[in-house]
Amino acid sequence: MADSHGAPKHPYHLVDPSPWPALGALGAFLLAMGAAIGMHPDMLGDFSKKLVEAVNWWVVAPGFLIIFAVMYWWWSDVIVESRKYHTAVVQLGLRYGMILFIASEVLFFAAFFWAFFDASIFHSAAEMPLRTEANGGMWPPKGVHVIAPFDLPFMNTLILLLSGTTVTWAHHSILEGNQRDAVRGLLLTVILGACFTAIQAFEYFHAPFGFRDNIYSSTFFLATGFHGFHVLVGTTFLLVCLFRAMKGQFKPEQHFGFEAAAWYWHFVDVVWLFLFFCIYWWGSGNAPIAAH
Repeated sequence: MADSHGAPKHPYHLVDPSPWPALGALGAFLLAMGAAIGMHPDMLGDFSKKLVEAVNWWVVAPGFLIIFAVMYWWWSDVIVESRKYHTAVVQLGLRYGMILFIASEVLFFAAFFWAFFDASIFHSAAEMPLRTEANGGMWPPKGVHVIAPFDLPFMNTLILLLSGTTVTWAHHSILEGNQRDAVRGLLLTVILGACFTAIQAFEYFHAPFGFRDNIYSSTFFLATGFHGFHVLVGTTFLLVCLFRAMKGQFKPEQHFGFEAAAWYWHFVDVVWLFLFFCIYWWGSGNAPIAAH
């Protein structure tokens, strides 16, 4: 019940009815169906076959458009709500939610590391003759030329580590009420994130192996590719925070949107360190280095 002034007697935020969850579910369904039909054109008989022949991979476009629209409008609503209803109690709950989300992301990447270590450590196990035959009894598999770990991968490592310092600088600036330095730190972080993505794209285009070549290339592209996707998401997250910081929307006592982005970015940094040491460096073994 509200008091005489209409103010709630609890510190929680009870959200208003919203169309975005239902619309987002519709977009996810259309995207999943579009992807399935794109990979299996005859899934629904002649109808889906003719559809793919007519529009090709544009069959996934409606799902993507709806999802991106929902992301924009839903998160815009959340930003507006944060200025009015995100009390200290609500922010604490959001922090717990972000911690659980990052924990789920850790387990997500653990699966890719597990696949890589299983294939690399047990590459010539007696109980798996087919794997031994496919790998040539060695790791990386026979004939594979690897990417030099202390070339572009090492440069990207330095870039991400530097971006971790700039985002921390921005965080401390927000805590001190220094809007100018917060904007500077965020701008540098976004630029470094874009540089990382550009260098990884260049590395992929000049990789000496393809995704389907062997178990080494498949696990390599899955692990590093999903990390690259997370870098892209994190850079977008921080870009939105940059625009908000320029408008002065972050206050020392209320800036969870930035805090969540910073936590996510530090998670991306740590995962890359494991990728660099385990896959690029240790995982390359004694394989020959690919020529540029």
